Amino acid sequence: MTLLGHNYIGGGRSGEGDVKLLSIAAATGEAHAVPFLTATEAEVSAAVDAASAAYPAYRALPAEARAKFLDAIAEEIDALGDDFIAEVSRETALPAGRLQGERSRTSNQMRLFAKVLRRGDFYGARIDTALPQRQPLPRPDLRQYRIGVGPVAVFGASNFPLAFSVAGGDTAAALAAGCPVVFKAHSGHLITSELVADAIERAVKKTGMPAGTFNMIYGDRVGAQLVKSAGIQAVGFTGSLRGGRALCDMAAARPQPIPVFAEMSSINPIILMPEALKLRGDAIAKDLAGSVTVGVGQLCTSPGLLLGVRSPELTSFIEKLSAAFGGTNPATMLNSGGLTHYNGGVARLTQLPGVKVIATGGTSYTQAVPHLFKADAALLFSKEAPLEEEVFGPSTVIVELESREQLLDFAAKMNGQLTATLQAEIGDLQGNQDLIAILEQKAGRLLLNGFPTGVEVSDAMVHGGPYPATSDARGTSVGTLAIDRFLRPICYQNYPDELLPAALQNSNPLGLLRLVDGEPTKAVVNDPRTA
Repeated sequence: MTLLGHNYIGGGRSGEGDVKLLSIAAATGEAHAVPFLTATEAEVSAAVDAASAAYPAYRALPAEARAKFLDAIAEEIDALGDDFIAEVSRETALPAGRLQGERSRTSNQMRLFAKVLRRGDFYGARIDTALPQRQPLPRPDLRQYRIGVGPVAVFGASNFPLAFSVAGGDTAAALAAGCPVVFKAHSGHLITSELVADAIERAVKKTGMPAGTFNMIYGDRVGAQLVKSAGIQAVGFTGSLRGGRALCDMAAARPQPIPVFAEMSSINPIILMPEALKLRGDAIAKDLAGSVTVGVGQLCTSPGLLLGVRSPELTSFIEKLSAAFGGTNPATMLNSGGLTHYNGGVARLTQLPGVKVIATGGTSYTQAVPHLFKADAALLFSKEAPLEEEVFGPSTVIVELESREQLLDFAAKMNGQLTATLQAEIGDLQGNQDLIAILEQKAGRLLLNGFPTGVEVSDAMVHGGPYPATSDARGTSVGTLAIDRFLRPICYQNYPDELLPAALQNSNPLGLLRLVDGEPTKAVVNDPRTA
């Protein structure tokens, strides 16, 4: 592997800056010898200009051409071998098996969006044919479909160095939509980012995509300039509430405000129903401890709050869960900053009146120690909402509520979440339809008898939710619906058929399912203008 440490701009490499970043091994703190040069203001502007210059040609490409490009990226990612996996593991302390699975998920995301492009439903084609005889006024011929919004800025996440990073879901969705990307590499994944960016650039050249279709810049403080750049038309972000909100505020304050699709904060509550605890308490306790500690708790869907109404079954369950946590072990986090934040969150909870530690998974000064807390129900209703502040790492809080009514009260005031989970039997569900109706308003994904860690990449998946889980509850950052964030509708009125985009032409050359005069059809359009 030959590393350069320079920014990717318009199909070339640029290293004008003198501010250097180093790749740090997560487990040992050892720095790699190759420095990575932070992008200068001029380089950030050049990257945005390159994406803006590529946009007209890239968005005008047939969907099949973009699909072949995404397939080529997938092939290049799959070809990244054991030396690549070893380097990613060095930077992140993630095990090889996890990274091999994440590599497959990353390439499969590209292939999934290629399928979306080939089936054509992303166009959302709608046709209202002319009604020249309508009284009192004739209706014009109206045809609508969707195009990419323009260059998209994407910020790499810390916890998924592949699947939510350089070639991750935001990049895949933006490229599928016809939007060039300017990617800001995460400082914890510098070498990983360069190797994946090289793979994308190889795919750009193999498929003849315009130079500037993909760009990548390094730097801890380049994000603000990137979001404020006039050429950027949307932003994809996965990270902290503080960081996401700052980007949203910057984007809203621009002369031309733009949308920021930020995934930010979620405690992913799990509600423990009495019949489920009675029948499956032992299994739930074991699996729940595993869900909280998997990936050292560094998953945005990690369950951070457990809720149950006081009962003998809940008391027994808490004892079993405590024992399960006692059998866990400390583990290395992605970077030292993450460990510092996690330890700070643990200390904050420990110091709260009404909160106590009831189990830990060992002791360590250099690794994250799993923690199980128990908190008084009154804290759920505090104005400061201390139990709804995410602690990013292997910890969770269990709360014993006084009554079902208290559970309903909290659910009604709870913040927006990525997920909400019910551990329940059929009788539990039948008696809690009002609770479920509230949870539908609060979460992007409702789970039954499972655990929120583990997000399938598919057509039906929603990885989003009301604020503060995300900045826009209408979208998702995982699954094929993610493409919608980077598309906008455009309507053609009384356009000659031969000048219309292929997706809207009378002959339906792409064979799309379209909404024609209110009816879904693949048929050729009978256009009264040409009758």
